[in-house]
Amino acid sequence: MIYSQDSINANAELARDYVLDGAVASETLIVLAHGAGANMHHAFMQQLTQSLVDEGFAVYRFNFLYMQANMLDGKKRPPDRAPKLVQHLESVLADIQHKQQQGEINAKRILFVGKSMGSRMMATLTSSLHQCEMIAAQSALNRVIGQVCLGYPFVPIKGGEPRLPPLNESSMPTLVLQGERDKFGLPDQIASWTFRQGIEFTSIPDGDHSFAPRKSSGTTFDANLALVVAEIIRFSKSLA
Repeated sequence: MIYSQDSINANAELARDYVLDGAVASETLIVLAHGAGANMHHAFMQQLTQSLVDEGFAVYRFNFLYMQANMLDGKKRPPDRAPKLVQHLESVLADIQHKQQQGEINAKRILFVGKSMGSRMMATLTSSLHQCEMIAAQSALNRVIGQVCLGYPFVPIKGGEPRLPPLNESSMPTLVLQGERDKFGLPDQIASWTFRQGIEFTSIPDGDHSFAPRKSSGTTFDANLALVVAEIIRFSKSLA
């Protein structure tokens, strides 16, 4: 595909590192991380953000570096390796700390919310598997009160060992919202694994990895999204 200069400029605008939505005065900032295949401008990310902003949260969305590159030239790239992804998360926290100092953010509390891969990287960052290297990032990390995993990628589609260490090697209060039909971690599989204390699970009715139910299920995506938002609100209040 050949891109005009106008389209490249438009993509460059969309490829900004972050979007900050909601009231500056909000005391709770949600840091929202996208999954492997959809960037921060995906309809799900935007709809979830708006719903959370309507509830009084400030929301900081961002693109990982590989996704920024994808948007700039239209070429699809796979996610970077985990160390690079987690390193970028540190830079996000450092930016939040800077904005806090500049008065652009007034967050006394930070709540991590990640979709699939994003949740795995957030869990890694808060676990003993990773040592925060940036002082500014650590300052922001000290204000993180908990993490919400939206469709945690427990196992690869092709199979393999469950990715439990990021969750189990963290002491961070954690809420996992998992679709009942999510092939990255089905209810029977999750029930067979051992988890540390401090991890809560909520099933999303008939939801797949994107929380979309079948038409015959008797529920809707909008209803499932409303449940996701309600659970994030409940979890956040429980950490007050």
